[in-house]
Amino acid sequence: MRALANWSGAIAGLLLILLGGMIQAAAPLPVGKGGWAVVALPITLQVPALLLTALVCGHRSALLAAVAYLSLGLLQLPVFHSGGGARYLLDPGFGYLAGFVPAGWLAGKLARQPGMNDVLKLTGTAAFGLLVIQLCGMLNLLLGALAGRWRGDLLQLLVSFSVVPLPSQLLLCTAVAVVALALRRVLLVQP
Repeated sequence: MRALANWSGAIAGLLLILLGGMIQAAAPLPVGKGGWAVVALPITLQVPALLLTALVCGHRSALLAAVAYLSLGLLQLPVFHSGGGARYLLDPGFGYLAGFVPAGWLAGKLARQPGMNDVLKLTGTAAFGLLVIQLCGMLNLLLGALAGRWRGDLLQLLVSFSVVPLPSQLLLCTAVAVVALALRRVLLVQP
């Protein structure tokens, strides 16, 4: 029964990641005096989809979803930002995508610990998963720069791949936690 739950969670997670990669993130933010506006964020919902899978379905499902997503993209299906194919292994942003695997597993493992049943703890878990993705991506950028793979300034790559999207991604960690807590209660998921 557990294997079926892992596979169904992985399939749902993969579909969420694929769909999330096509949707521009937006958030209601205060503007002016007492006004609110929905503002487009400089990210897609791909990372939040992975983190939601980890928080709701657990580490096995999130790991399977992440591996399936990377496999589809590396096998020429156009699921990555600019398409797909093995050439992505040499893309500066691939480290962030590869970070989906450990991030999904670690965040999912943490989300299953006893007492992980409130928004604050789930937000911290999602933020930890995001940190893992960021560290994998930055390590890839650093190693690529040392090997002379990137045509461009390492600092510029770090700003565009890490610094610019990070505030939006952190903001969405809270939204992921709220949705995950609701889904866990509806689906009767126990930590």
